[in-house]
Amino acid sequence: MRKRIVNLMSVVFLLAFITQLYAQQKTAAAGVIGSDAAGFSLINLVGEEVTLEQYRGKVVLLNFWASWCGPCKREIPDFIRMYEKHHRGGLEIIGITLSSGSAAKIRRFVEDWKINYPILTGDEKYLQDLTLKYGGIRGVPTTFLIDREGKIRQKWVGARSEKIFMAEVEKYL
Repeated sequence: MRKRIVNLMSVVFLLAFITQLYAQQKTAAAGVIGSDAAGFSLINLVGEEVTLEQYRGKVVLLNFWASWCGPCKREIPDFIRMYEKHHRGGLEIIGITLSSGSAAKIRRFVEDWKINYPILTGDEKYLQDLTLKYGGIRGVPTTFLIDREGKIRQKWVGARSEKIFMAEVEKYL
């Protein structure tokens, strides 16, 4: 009887270990080039729900950023220009704010910086979970290039220039 209990406990621990290992591998695979971009449902600054699925068929630059982040602020003028030049050609730029305060504070920031592309936000727990679906955002800004079929084609950690972004974006427009 005692041997059966020990064997049963061994099987339970082994299954728990395998399950944990599988979960870690799944998280590690998230957000990698060539994988499907994780879907989301967030709120824009006028309170409307926005999903990634709404942008299917478009080329998307998905930018995780924060209003307090200096490098993020350096990218904003380039994103504004890129959106103005290439939006009609199928480029969407979506900013997802992390740790930036209330929607009213974010709205003021967007107005002050004259941001012309969609800015999305959500509750901190949901945003944390979303960053894990993109492989864990270890720093801002982090930007993903998503093609018209919803595949991640590039990932940049840290600020980049319009020239660097467009060298990749143009391949998919």
